[in-house]
Amino acid sequence: MKDELHQYLRIARENMLWKLDGLTEYQKRRPMTPTGTNLLGLVKHLAIVEYGYFGVTFGREFPARFAELEAEGMSRLNSDMWATAEESSESIVALYRNAWEHADETIAANDLDSIGRVLHWPVEKQEVTLHRVLVQMIAETNRHAGHADIVRELIDDSVGLRSGNENMTDGDAAWWAAYRAELETVAREAD
Repeated sequence: MKDELHQYLRIARENMLWKLDGLTEYQKRRPMTPTGTNLLGLVKHLAIVEYGYFGVTFGREFPARFAELEAEGMSRLNSDMWATAEESSESIVALYRNAWEHADETIAANDLDSIGRVLHWPVEKQEVTLHRVLVQMIAETNRHAGHADIVRELIDDSVGLRSGNENMTDGDAAWWAAYRAELETVAREAD
């Protein structure tokens, strides 16, 4: 079961990074929603979350870069959700990949029933198993992959689950335009 859960996490991670392929620095960082959601920020956020859940939770040391990001987070609200001008996309992707390695070591070294503590959760819920943390990270990563799907579509109309398995209905631009127009009509009629 642990290997199966770990595989779901790996797939979700790769899906997140695929959403950055072929974009400019501006497109990766561009805030696409009223709350500033952007692709590179989602990746940075997930890197920090993985370090926390698979590092701090299980008493493992974490890299100095993570400590710097944690300190920044204390001084600037929401700093984990965007990349500064000084942070390159390559450095954020490397941070995420390093978080994967760190997490994968925790996953490999522990059984699903190994106990950790999530210190920022309510006291009565802080004690967790590796199983619970794996499920949490699968859900968290897929949630943000869904955000990334929408943000990427807003940037350049690119859609799909992952490279080689887009999981979308076949249709050219004209078909999609007609489909969207039909949905708009239905929505207006329902109102």
